[in-house]
Amino acid sequence: MFILYLLKIVSALLFILGVLFAIPLAVALVYGETSAYMPFVIPMIASVVLVLAVNLPTRRLKIRLSTRQTFIVVALAWIFMSLMGSVPLYFSGVLTNYADALFESVSGFSTTGATIFSEIESLPRSVNMWRCLSHWIGGMGIVTLTVALMPLLGVGGFQLIKAETTGPEKGKVTSRITTTAKVLWGIYIGLTLLQALLLRIAGMDFTDAFSHAFATLGTGGFSTRNSSLGSYNSAAIDIICTVFMFLSGVNFSIYFYLIARKFKDVTSNSELKAYIGIVVILIIGVTLSIRSVYGAFGTSLRYASFQVVSLMSTTGFATADFLKWPTAAQFMLLLTYFIGGCSGSTSGGIKVVRWVVLHKQVQNETQRMLHPHGVFTVRLNNRVGSKDIVFSVASFITVYLVLVGITTFVGSLGNLDLWSAFTGALSMVGNVGPGFGLFGPAENFGFLPDFVKYFYCFAMLAGRLELYTMLIVFMPAFWKK
Repeated sequence: MFILYLLKIVSALLFILGVLFAIPLAVALVYGETSAYMPFVIPMIASVVLVLAVNLPTRRLKIRLSTRQTFIVVALAWIFMSLMGSVPLYFSGVLTNYADALFESVSGFSTTGATIFSEIESLPRSVNMWRCLSHWIGGMGIVTLTVALMPLLGVGGFQLIKAETTGPEKGKVTSRITTTAKVLWGIYIGLTLLQALLLRIAGMDFTDAFSHAFATLGTGGFSTRNSSLGSYNSAAIDIICTVFMFLSGVNFSIYFYLIARKFKDVTSNSELKAYIGIVVILIIGVTLSIRSVYGAFGTSLRYASFQVVSLMSTTGFATADFLKWPTAAQFMLLLTYFIGGCSGSTSGGIKVVRWVVLHKQVQNETQRMLHPHGVFTVRLNNRVGSKDIVFSVASFITVYLVLVGITTFVGSLGNLDLWSAFTGALSMVGNVGPGFGLFGPAENFGFLPDFVKYFYCFAMLAGRLELYTMLIVFMPAFWKK
């Protein structure tokens, strides 16, 4: 019976993905890119055939998933989604090595933004649109979109979203999970349209405005330009993208609370206050460090704020090659790789809330040494947190760093120097995009051996799904009864 559940859910996910192929297909039609027609049309038709073949005979079957089955469904959903996303890239001929096509697809859906391409502007505009759109789909989550659009997944819907979303504490902003998914996607779409409009006003053409809005709100970082957003050399575009990258790194529940006028839930949010504080401190520090490079304070602030917010939110856009900046500035940017955005955002990384929890626990341990008989608890959002949250956070960070270590080792087997292998691993697991060394903002990942690319695909998906969802499925103990 579980096989039917799995086929029913995965076919629905792939059908929605097939429908979304209509967007890059429309771009191909507008620009007369005939070579891109069939690579989008064929998987669209295949997704329709699959969903009809699976769901017509089982339309009355109600889905009930156990916790174990939920992990399998979500992991396989993202794997099949990535495989399907690679089809246009491979069969359009823009990538002739399938490892490259899969890497680019996984990088897109996982919102990592690490690219294979050294020459982007010569690609068909429909392909570039697809690359950026994959960020947008993966940012909020294809499973969340399916739960929002298809009531047949209402049973077990919260389990699916819980296995996919980020942060140590998962919750619903409304009483019904389908309503929650619709609210989050409504906010997501609204912010995307607003940014696309502002970018159009700032000078981008229609296609580029939406491509970069998709990549920004998904905190992905794919661009339609070789030099990323730096090629526009526009202060207005930099400011717009900086603001929306910052907003994309915020827990989307905050926007629901603002709309619902629950201002107390916003002002008391511990993670939001920490996120703002860290970003402000790093921007000031980097701005002061690069004054010698740019001279004027305003120019230094512009480039510092963009790069800090881009890396902190794990978007990965670039307007400058920060590897040419002073070492102090590079060090402060490196710190963002260990932090990431907020839980419940489209950002990757360890997440701010986990560092908030550890900070509070360190304070408690200090107080306990001074007052051995005192009772101390971790308080989040002015409420006492669960006792298990500290252990959960410590466990997550341990597993995170272990995966970074393993990924670094695999990179070293591909003849990477240690610094490039380490920062590349941080980038893959944290879904950041650019790294340091050979993976700087002006470089690409196309030179890697295929086996490293495949492992990086695993690392990117594991990072996007908060490690456990992907790792558990590959553990032998998971399959033992």
